[in-house]
Amino acid sequence: MTFGWLLLAVVAASAVAVLLVLAGFWVAVVRPYLDKKVSEVVEASNKIEPAVKKGVREGVEEVLLEFPETILKESTRPVRRFGSSLFENGLSSFLGDAPGSSRKKSDD
Repeated sequence: MTFGWLLLAVVAASAVAVLLVLAGFWVAVVRPYLDKKVSEVVEASNKIEPAVKKGVREGVEEVLLEFPETILKESTRPVRRFGSSLFENGLSSFLGDAPGSSRKKSDD
């Protein structure tokens, strides 16, 4: 065997060994770690929506209990105003700004 072929065989064997070690590290260490972290993120994201719904529901119930009954009987305008205020001040942090919220604020 000539020196060139021997050198080529050593380089090829080294490359295969390095690739096998990297593949083993990926399969044994990195992939399980990433799977664990992704499952934690999915679990945390599944807990966010019910918590937000619960918080919004409790906030709406509190404000509606504070409304005098005469206001609720006379007009639905305060309820609409409350809904737009809730969207602009509370839910916009989750949903983004209302399309015309800057225009409404300047009109008031």
